[in-house]
Amino acid sequence: MKTTRVIAEGRGEPLGWHDPDENRAWVRDNKPRALVDKRTTVSEAVAAYVPDGAFIAVGGFGHVRVPMSLIYEIVRQRRRNLALAGKTAVHDCDILVGSGCVTRVEAAYSFGHELRGLSAASRRKVEAGACKVVAENSNAGFQWRFLAGMMGISFLPTRLMLGTETLEESSAVVIEDPFTGKPVALLPACQPDVALLHVPRADMYGNCQIDGILVEDFELSRAARRVIVTTEEIVDPEVIRRRPWLTSIPFHVVDAVIEVPFGAHPCNMPYLYFFDEEHIGTWRAMSRSEEGAQAYLEKYVFGVPDYAAYLELVGGTARMEALRRLERMEP
Repeated sequence: MKTTRVIAEGRGEPLGWHDPDENRAWVRDNKPRALVDKRTTVSEAVAAYVPDGAFIAVGGFGHVRVPMSLIYEIVRQRRRNLALAGKTAVHDCDILVGSGCVTRVEAAYSFGHELRGLSAASRRKVEAGACKVVAENSNAGFQWRFLAGMMGISFLPTRLMLGTETLEESSAVVIEDPFTGKPVALLPACQPDVALLHVPRADMYGNCQIDGILVEDFELSRAARRVIVTTEEIVDPEVIRRRPWLTSIPFHVVDAVIEVPFGAHPCNMPYLYFFDEEHIGTWRAMSRSEEGAQAYLEKYVFGVPDYAAYLELVGGTARMEALRRLERMEP
C-alpha cells in the first residue's frame, strides 16, 4: 500500500468543517424526522437559528433567488461576528458586510454586483479591516465542499484549482494520488451552521420545490446543520405530491419555513418577478459612503417593522406587479 504524500496546503481557514461522525451525531440529536408543521415568521426563525458567530450560507446564485427577507432581518436583529460562504455573494454579501453583521468571508465571488459594478460598502469594510477574507475558493469548490458535507465524508478529491493562486489561499490540501502518482486536491467538507434559502413553493412540513436551476441548493440544504426556507407561497402538501420530481429539498432537512411573497426583492425570482434595478441602484448609490450606507439601512431596514412594510416602502403592490410583468415580458 502506497503512503500518501502531502504536496501542498492552502492557507485558508476551513470554515464549516466538522468531524463526520460528530456531525452525524449532531444531526441525529437535533433534526427530528417527523412530519411536523414548521411554519413560523422571519423574525422568529432568525432569532431561533441565527446566533451571533454563526457560519451562514445563502442559497440562490448572484442576484437570483436570494432570501432577502432573511438578510434584512439578520441586519434588523443586529447579529454580529457572522461568517459567510461567499460562493456567489453579491447584494446579500454587500448588505451583511456593510451593516457590520458579517466579519469573515470565504470568497469565491464576493464584493461585486456582477455587471453592475463593485460593492462599495463591503469592500470598504474589508479594506478597513472590519471584515476579513479568511479563505478563497471557486464556485465549483463550494459545491464540492457542500457535497462532501452532504455525503458525510471529511473531504472530496478533485483536480479543481490545481496550479492556481486560488488554491494557495483555499483550505484545500494537495496530495499525491496513490493510484496515479499525480497531484489531487482534497477539499474539506463544509457543514454551515445555517443555510438560508428562498423557493417558489413549499408545504408546511418544509418540502420545497424549485423551478429552474438548483445551483448549489440541493447539496447545501443537506449539508447545513440548520435550514431556514422562505417561500413565495405555502401550498397544500397534495400540490407537492403531484410533482414530486420538483421537490429538491425534503422536509427532514428543513427547520423553519415562512411564506414571504416577493421574498427575494430586489433580486430576481425566476418566472415570477424581475430584478428591481432601480432599488439595487439606490443601494449602490447610497452605499458609496459609510454615511449613505447607514442612511439606507436606517430607512429600509431599521425604519420598518418587517419585510411587508419594506415592500410597501419600495413601491408596494404596483411596483411588485410591474416587476412581475417585466419577468414575464408582458406589456
